[in-house]
Amino acid sequence: MMHISQPSVSRLVADLEYAVGFPLFVRVGRGLTPTVEGRHFYEGVEGMFIGIDRLDELAKSIRTSQGGVISIGAIQSISTIELPKAIGRLYNVNPEIRFEVQSRNTPAILDAVQTRQIDLGIVGREPDHQGVEILYQTSVPYVCLIPEDHWLAGEYGSVDLNQLADTETFVTFGDTYPDAMMSIEPGLSDKLRARSRLTVANMPLAGALVREASVLAISDPFSAEQAVQMGGVVFRPIEQNLTYFVTIVTAQRESLSREALKFVDFFSTQLKDRVDQVRVLSRESH
Repeated sequence: MMHISQPSVSRLVADLEYAVGFPLFVRVGRGLTPTVEGRHFYEGVEGMFIGIDRLDELAKSIRTSQGGVISIGAIQSISTIELPKAIGRLYNVNPEIRFEVQSRNTPAILDAVQTRQIDLGIVGREPDHQGVEILYQTSVPYVCLIPEDHWLAGEYGSVDLNQLADTETFVTFGDTYPDAMMSIEPGLSDKLRARSRLTVANMPLAGALVREASVLAISDPFSAEQAVQMGGVVFRPIEQNLTYFVTIVTAQRESLSREALKFVDFFSTQLKDRVDQVRVLSRESH
């Protein structure tokens, strides 16, 4: 396909492996299969080509004065309900705009923003990374997800995690994620983890397990809303002050199009209204 000989390809691969300092392939039978390091290296190279393709799209947008492309990476808790609402508002105002949306975790989004593979990142923690600019940030208290047939579901007011940790089982989140985001006390975190047989990597999955396994979970209110819409669960405020951050970041504000900045305004206003609703609900429940 490339119109070069097999020995030439082998020599090029060997040269590249020597340059990067690790093997890219291992021989399996009569063929080759990529190593873990090779796959990771390929993903980085592929990201560079994606960035080049986006430069072509940007040039075309400027040349034709069309709406252009807004590329967004968002965490799962935001990408299901809140993000589509904001996109819909701007999309209906300007049908020339194209949206490219990816759902990733916070570290992957920050990496993509820093390398300018995407215009905007919507992440779930307060970033302390170099190379990103914060466009908007807000915070909201975590809530407790409860199966609708659990005795806590019929109670009113906030729940005390210190009391529940002695008798109830929670879905937990591994070693540190998202404990650091919650600002949860280490002793309480250890107690919750000691009783748990379910550990997950993201909030939406935790919500599903609350419904299916009849356990409790600490959740951000956006994921909690998704879980409630799926049925079988309710949520209540938490006595402890556990904070969930939502932050919109970019590599550089000056590089964003007017349409992208307009989207940030739309989405920031929407998030502010949503957070205000959650805080009112939390005060009323106390």
